[in-house]
Parts: sequence; structure tokens; C-alpha cells
Amino acid sequence: MEKTMPKLTKETRALPVALEIRADEENGQRTITGAIKYDTDSNEMRDWYGDTFVEQIASGAFAESIKTRGVVGLWSHDTSQVLGNTKSGTLRLVEGTSDLRFELDIPDTTVGNDAWALIQRGDVDGVSFGMKVTKDKWSSEKRDDGTKVYKRSILNAELFEISPVAFPAYPSNEVTARSLEDFKAEEARAGLSAEKEKILMELDLI
Repeated sequence: MEKTMPKLTKETRALPVALEIRADEENGQRTITGAIKYDTDSNEMRDWYGDTFVEQIASGAFAESIKTRGVVGLWSHDTSQVLGNTKSGTLRLVEGTSDLRFELDIPDTTVGNDAWALIQRGDVDGVSFGMKVTKDKWSSEKRDDGTKVYKRSILNAELFEISPVAFPAYPSNEVTARSLEDFKAEEARAGLSAEKEKILMELDLI
């Protein structure tokens, strides 16, 4: 049976983030903070077609999105376990040149108390975020060992949610990155064009 590419619009990434915690005993407020780094290579990933690539989120990729849409803080991506929301001010995002910093106030609920206890103990030490990529750019480069690696730069994306997670490694994701196939086709055409031009130049010299 032919494998059909899934039509996915939302992509999820998990990052090892140095989560910081602070508690204000006077008003009972508990807050975790961290950042999504820009212009930093991910670990190797794999797209739906099986191609290996690395990924970067460009500086300012979320800037437009966070001005126009709300972002929620969830516990391990579970939409029934909300920890905060930018609309209410319990999740705050600060756009910088090198990262997108966040502050998430943990609620005094069963989910919030469990989350706070696990984060305090260090059992949960990563952050995952959900986004829809609206603009990306591909390139390729040779590594020191001579192997070729493709690189995806996310230039613009809509940010939906930020979640503390127990598995912070940047995993291999089966993303439907058809744009990589388009880039590879363009790269092949450019190679053929260059080879054709070289042959014509050699013929002129004869």
C-alpha cells in the first residue's frame, strides 16, 4: 500500500531548557521561567520522507504571532491541564534578539501543584512548544567529515503553546517538510545548469 503523507499543520518541538523557579511566599505565587533559543542548531531530525536535517528558529520568528494571538501554558501538551495563558497574564512572553523568554505562573490546582512538585524535584526539566510554521528556508552544507547536511531555518511561525515536559531532548520528528523536497529539486536543477554551462564553456575553448 502506498504511504500517504499526513496533512499536519502543527509541529511540536521539545528542548532542554534550564528551567528556573521562584516562589513568593507572601502572596503564594509560584513561577517558572525559561527561554527558547534563536539561531541555534537542533540535534539531527528526520522528516516524513526519511531525510536527515537540522533546524534553527530565526530571531524574531514568533514576534508577529505573539502580538496577535494568545498562547497557553499546558502540562505536557494536555489541553485539559492548563497552567497559564497570555490573555490572563499568567503566561508572559518577552521577545529578545537571542531568545524568546517566558514566565509561567503555576496555579494552586491539582495539576499546578503536581507540576510544581515535579519541577522542583528536577523530574521535569524541559520545555516543549507547539507551532505552525508559515515561512521557512532551506540550505545545505558540508560537514568536516564530508557528509552533507540540510538545514531548515524557521523564519516565521505561529506559536500556540508552551509546556513543561519530562523528556527535553530535541527528538527526531516526522514533520511533513515537503519544502525540503522542493529545495532538493532546485539544488539538483542548479547543479545540472552549472554542469551544462561548464560543458558549453569547454566546447567554446575547442
